[in-house]
Amino acid sequence: MLGQSAHIDTFARDNLPPQDQWPDFLLDGFDYPEQMNAAVELTDRMVEKGFGDRTALIGNGRRRTYKELSDWTSRIAHTLVEDYGVKPGNRVLIRSANNPAMVACWLAATKAGAVVVNTMPLLRAGELAQIVDKAEISLALCDTRLMDEMLACAKDSAFLKRVVGFDGTANHDAELDRAALDKPVRFDPVDTGRDDVALLGFTSGTTGIPKATMHFHRDLLIIADAYAKEVLKVTPEDIFVGSPPLAFTFGLGGLAIFPLRFGAAATLLEQATPPNMISIIENYRATISFTAPTAYKAMLKAMDGGADLSSLRIAVSAGETLPGPVFEEWTRKTGKPILDGIGATEMLHIFISNHLDDCKPACTGKPVGGYEAIIVDENMNEAPRGTVGRLAVRGPTGCRYMADERQRDYVRNGWNLTGDSFFQDEDGFFHFAARSDDMIVSAGYNIAGPEVEAALLSHPDVAECAVIGVPDPERGQIVEAHVVPAEGVERDARTIKRLQDHIKATIAPYKYPRSIKFTDSLPKTQTGKIQRFRLAAEV
Repeated sequence: MLGQSAHIDTFARDNLPPQDQWPDFLLDGFDYPEQMNAAVELTDRMVEKGFGDRTALIGNGRRRTYKELSDWTSRIAHTLVEDYGVKPGNRVLIRSANNPAMVACWLAATKAGAVVVNTMPLLRAGELAQIVDKAEISLALCDTRLMDEMLACAKDSAFLKRVVGFDGTANHDAELDRAALDKPVRFDPVDTGRDDVALLGFTSGTTGIPKATMHFHRDLLIIADAYAKEVLKVTPEDIFVGSPPLAFTFGLGGLAIFPLRFGAAATLLEQATPPNMISIIENYRATISFTAPTAYKAMLKAMDGGADLSSLRIAVSAGETLPGPVFEEWTRKTGKPILDGIGATEMLHIFISNHLDDCKPACTGKPVGGYEAIIVDENMNEAPRGTVGRLAVRGPTGCRYMADERQRDYVRNGWNLTGDSFFQDEDGFFHFAARSDDMIVSAGYNIAGPEVEAALLSHPDVAECAVIGVPDPERGQIVEAHVVPAEGVERDARTIKRLQDHIKATIAPYKYPRSIKFTDSLPKTQTGKIQRFRLAAEV
């Protein structure tokens, strides 16, 4: 049953899926007041708790304390309400790279009771238009360095009436900044309901109409009070660094919600390349890192050249499943844990993870507290341990697509079906096999591409790789590996034979790649996920 709402504009609540299509929500232990504003909890409340003078955000050469962040977001909230007419429940789009100003805009709009839509800086006008039209967005806040595509979107939009620029650098010299400059630092935040929609997270799907996932104010706190508290054990002394965009819920959690919830600090990088991350870790003595396995491989190589990553106490791997060889090399070289896990935009953040005192290589881990997970067959029957099947999960967060028939596909019998194939071992650990629609079926054998990739990555000749299934007239499909060779490795038949023999000796021989293609790089999303569909499209 939905609680009270403070939204004057009821669009978001009106477009929630019918409640009989919702997953089961397991909320025991996650008790919040009926009226609650998540942005207040992450800013004003932290000042009240005594964190006012502690650093909250680091970026663009500046440190901002919790008191400065609280004041900054209140001034912007005043501006949104008084100058731009934002009403509780209005959707506000934010377009920016990872910087403190983006975090401040998100928090300010949330304080004002808006439903925020954070977007990637690389999106073009047509892609932005899909989001604007689906969410009926009338106001966009945009880093002035990224205005062109936003203005092009607004020019032809029936909904987007105003685009307001803000300065994503440290100068604070743009329309929004100037308007907010003289506003009071005290703002009476909208007393939103814990069940009011606070965030629309658009999925990073590669084809088709985008899906908007709907997350409540309580959801934003749940992911911190579950995963970040239990798995990361965040303290006020922690300093976060990472590469995921804040526009994705994974990045928003790891680089904003988690540190702010516990009085820690976040360092924000607009260009989060491995060299830049290494520099930040060394300069600020960062303790918790969020990035992709390929970045960790680059960081390990940099350690051989003298890079000092000793301040890190936890490395969180995201974007791709963490290959066993990377886990083992990181653990051996650093003496620190590297934690794999799985999350989804629909679930908001990570729900299965390795734990500091309970982890092993080539394994995703166990459910985070509050979540349950099982492996099911096509009829939703639970599969025996060791059997590959569909991952089904439920907990305190879950899928609510905005006005989308695909809700029926994602939620069945109260469980969220993430679209991943897993198996669970006898010790209760979950192991990733493949995306459910990416299993390779060759001559009747089911072959999980990530297993072949992990075997390839254990060979010194391989820097990166991606495995796909390609059509074959005799076998239906064969395994094809796209390999970025290590420096100095010849791209010839002898190398192909060497790699194929290595696979046959490492895993079941029928899984070896009958086709190996060498490439200079692999197509990836900004979060580091390999875009295997692009490789398949070239076949």
